[in-house]
Amino acid sequence: MGIQEQIRQATIRSVEQLYGKTISGSDFQINRTKPEFEGDYTIVLFSLLKALGKSPDALGRELGTHLTASHPDLFTGYQLIKGFLNLTVSDRYWSSLLLRHYNDPCFGKGALKNQRVMVEYASPNTNKPLHLGHLRNIFLGWSIAEICKANGYDVVKTCIVNDRGIHICKSMIAWQRYANGTTPQQAGVKGDHFVGDYYVRYNEAFKQEVEELVAQGLPRETAEKEAPIFKAARQMLLDWEAGKPEVLQLWRDMNGWVYEGFDATYRRIGSDFEKIYYESDTYLLGKKTVQEGLSKGVFVQKEDGSVWIDLTADGLDEKIVQRKDGTSVYITQDIGLAQQKYDEYRMSQSIYVIGDEQNYHMKVLQLICQKLGLPSADGIYHLSYGMVELPTGKMKSREGTVVDADDLLNEMESIARQKTEELGKVQDFTADELQTLYTTLGLGALKYYLLRVDPRKKMIFNPQESIDFHGHTGPFIQYTHARIRSILRKQAPDATTALTAEALLPLEKELLLTLEQYPTVVEEAGTQHDPSQVANYVYHLAKTYNSFYTEHSVMQAESPGKKQFRLLLCAFTTQVIASGMQLLGIRVPDRM
Repeated sequence: MGIQEQIRQATIRSVEQLYGKTISGSDFQINRTKPEFEGDYTIVLFSLLKALGKSPDALGRELGTHLTASHPDLFTGYQLIKGFLNLTVSDRYWSSLLLRHYNDPCFGKGALKNQRVMVEYASPNTNKPLHLGHLRNIFLGWSIAEICKANGYDVVKTCIVNDRGIHICKSMIAWQRYANGTTPQQAGVKGDHFVGDYYVRYNEAFKQEVEELVAQGLPRETAEKEAPIFKAARQMLLDWEAGKPEVLQLWRDMNGWVYEGFDATYRRIGSDFEKIYYESDTYLLGKKTVQEGLSKGVFVQKEDGSVWIDLTADGLDEKIVQRKDGTSVYITQDIGLAQQKYDEYRMSQSIYVIGDEQNYHMKVLQLICQKLGLPSADGIYHLSYGMVELPTGKMKSREGTVVDADDLLNEMESIARQKTEELGKVQDFTADELQTLYTTLGLGALKYYLLRVDPRKKMIFNPQESIDFHGHTGPFIQYTHARIRSILRKQAPDATTALTAEALLPLEKELLLTLEQYPTVVEEAGTQHDPSQVANYVYHLAKTYNSFYTEHSVMQAESPGKKQFRLLLCAFTTQVIASGMQLLGIRVPDRM
């Protein structure tokens, strides 16, 4: 139980003993005491005044006196400031916390829960490589999955691959026209990049053909439908749906090239999935659900045979769920897949990591599932995130202006190399160790920069800014961890040695207060589905440690007991930094 919960429970008991009244933990707030006042934690009294019939001063004095008298191991004093009761937590409590958890790998992890959570992320298309936007999605999904694990949930990481449709056929038809049978291996190009190049090639040819038809007098809208390469792609889609053998073989070959490329990138960034779904397997799902919905009166069939649902009473609009020719639409497929996932895994929550341009779609999906009475409905959660842009503006796949994930990873490693060499201090590293360090720093900088921002916000990614050893960055935290490990290599802490009886200094206590908050931060990040809370906490912890380290020597401490205390404090800090960064998918080096 964290210190805030202990204070909350102690307050509830004191109120009952003093006034014979029963209150709950939600009836009052507990905050960190503001730095300009004496104390560690503050009970906000105003919400209790009416129920207890007390003035702020009277309640504060009586409650403060009772808490310090009945919990001498927890509190050493209090200060009352206009309705705010500031409590000072005893040094004994902080020393006990340090001894219990300085080497506790489970610190920050919640109790096991008998509940399963599914997290779906990545969701790439097989007509182009992964890009910067995918990276924010993947890092968010992987991190929230790890945070859910830390909170005691059984987690299933999943991905839905969009491997069929007109966009896939566009790459296929361009390859047929322009590749002369060349494979990625023959071209010496990674498979996903190879196929993506033909998607760009398609759009270049399409634009040229449209302009030619417009020049011949066709309206632009007509020209776009009549462009030969577009008509060929449409025919290829029909052939795929009809099961034409040579089209299916080409589709398998090109998708196989892309999957090899995806897998290489996933390995490089440390991402993984327990289950991968493919749209080619799921696009017919949901048709049975449409019939069930019609029989329940949830859906209505119009005169042309199409099937709809009217959501206007729910503040939305009418939504088609089946075309007049009997084919499914995306929402129908998603309903079917949601049911299939639930049937397979029986999860209590299904988290979809999808960009905020799909907010409406996700509202419709959950609402329809609820109206159908599907058991998966209430567990649907949309982790909506804002788009990521570069300082130069938005990216466009079809114009080839996206930042490929692999190219960005190479750039990040290059910047990490440059920045590290500028700082020096790498003379003792082998070539392999240096390469590992550059990879660790570059990928850490990228992940941290993309995860430190509230997922709901749009963001601009600046590669150079993300690798600043003195800024709000991953490398700053990594460097702090390496600095602490360097101290601990000189002397490991010894918890059996008697610690100093000297009072804690302000920065020592501040560091312990920050460390103690870690389990609460992890729990809140899971509840809010927000890895940025962990990212910003770890940065604050690193800053707090550096303030402490600048002010107080560890190896030349004032006494042997104080030295051991600070070594334990170092061990506790490095453990929590490593744990928090692991939840973000970021490695922390022991040397830099």
